[in-house]
Amino acid sequence: MLHNLSKNSSVINHYLAEIRDAKKQVDRLRFRSNIRRCGEMIAYELSKTLKYKSVEVETPLGVAKSEVLDQSVVIASILRAGLPFHQGFLNVFDEADNAFISAYRKHHKDGTFEIDLQYLTCPPLEDRVLILSDAMLATGASIQKTLQNLESYGKPSKVHIATIIASVDGIKYIRRLYPNAVIWACAVDEELTARSYIVPGLGDAGDLAFGEKLQE
Repeated sequence: MLHNLSKNSSVINHYLAEIRDAKKQVDRLRFRSNIRRCGEMIAYELSKTLKYKSVEVETPLGVAKSEVLDQSVVIASILRAGLPFHQGFLNVFDEADNAFISAYRKHHKDGTFEIDLQYLTCPPLEDRVLILSDAMLATGASIQKTLQNLESYGKPSKVHIATIIASVDGIKYIRRLYPNAVIWACAVDEELTARSYIVPGLGDAGDLAFGEKLQE
């Protein structure tokens, strides 16, 4: 299932416009803040699909019937652009456990690349709701590599994949491999370049959020 949040009019489209705007991207604080806000918005929409239980809460003046979350959530994020995105989810699911993955593209001279996963820390996932966040879903290779490596931590009851911008090809790839996963995107773009970057996209989210990297 795919949820493309840009299909509906909401403030998330305003945040997305600023994230894409090359003139406004130079303000790193604003860029990170908008990414965090997108995470919060997706988390709120996602929360509507989770299970809740009824409880009674004692107030200073009586007892109120309330609904509280009845599922255990794990937020997993792919570094480094995923850090402010992750914070947005954590602001909503403040009691969630957390996982972090270091994965990047290792390019070859012929233009191809492979995903090099160098670090992963994760709590048990058995029968829990896994939210895997990655700022950009281009080819889907990073998501696939991450989910493969998370299998040894247990089988989640549900897998949600969250991204700011996804490509049509990347969505098709993930849906073919993980048909039961739910994909949440702020926007979906049609095109990938020869080097598998999303067009129009927004550029390199990690560099825009934290500065350019020196990479061999």
